[in-house]
Amino acid sequence: MKWLVVAVYAACIAWIQLRGQVRHRWAKQVFDHSAFVAPVNVLLYAFSLVPARPYLALDSWPDLRQLQTHWRTIRDEANALRAERALKAAEKNDDAGFNSFFKEGWKRFYLKWYDADPVSAARLCPRTVEILRGVPSVKGALFAELPPGAKLNPHRDPFAGSLRYHLGLDTPNDDRCCIWVDGEFYSWRDGQAVVFDETFIHWARNGTDKSRLILLCDIERPMKFRWAAAFNHWLGRHLLAAAASPNQQGDRTGLINRVFVVFYHAGQLRRRFKQWNRTVYRVTKFALVAAVVAAIVFW
Repeated sequence: MKWLVVAVYAACIAWIQLRGQVRHRWAKQVFDHSAFVAPVNVLLYAFSLVPARPYLALDSWPDLRQLQTHWRTIRDEANALRAERALKAAEKNDDAGFNSFFKEGWKRFYLKWYDADPVSAARLCPRTVEILRGVPSVKGALFAELPPGAKLNPHRDPFAGSLRYHLGLDTPNDDRCCIWVDGEFYSWRDGQAVVFDETFIHWARNGTDKSRLILLCDIERPMKFRWAAAFNHWLGRHLLAAAASPNQQGDRTGLINRVFVVFYHAGQLRRRFKQWNRTVYRVTKFALVAAVVAAIVFW
């Protein structure tokens, strides 16, 4: 039974790795955060109503048209936030989902996050929050700014229950500010939108001298059967909601991000250990991996 579980888990990781044209190295994929939830993601892929392709047709979500209709209103509130320096990195290392982006100067402001509605969003962006309430497909939303010269390295998001929507608000309108999803190119334009599957490997760069400001949304992946849709919805409410991160004091911080703060500081210690002596670090890492393998074998 033990080996059956291990075999199924390994097969799920292999499915994640082989899905798409662009892939991590096997060693990286095995330890990537997407590997930890691979069995759940494989189940979601198997019963997904949308095709397994990087970019998806906007027409599949007619309610999203409301966002493009009101994009100038949304842009104005986003620019007002930017002027007040309210778009920023997490101040207390309590945003696990986007933590690696902050070192590039990436900034965000949450508008809604599943069942967590930031108090600051309703106060500072009332029109945008009102518009989003009329778009049931959107489960999470935030303003995201990518500064000039910044890049986001190749990565895949860990949870397949959602898809990603981008609406250009105040962008360079230049092909040098762009994203690749599974190797396929897209460049943001003001007032234009795109939906893509963020569980394919994707990366972005802003090679211009102007910041890129967009509305970024999570939309729930449509499923073939009611039970699969209910399961996916339950995961979003209980798993993704736990990843809520605050914009300002008074906003909710989810359990995942409260725990992440501890892991962040542990990661800082790990990096200092690696800088102190790389050889000792590698030996220690190998010993820990060997101990985990031994625990599985003799379990």
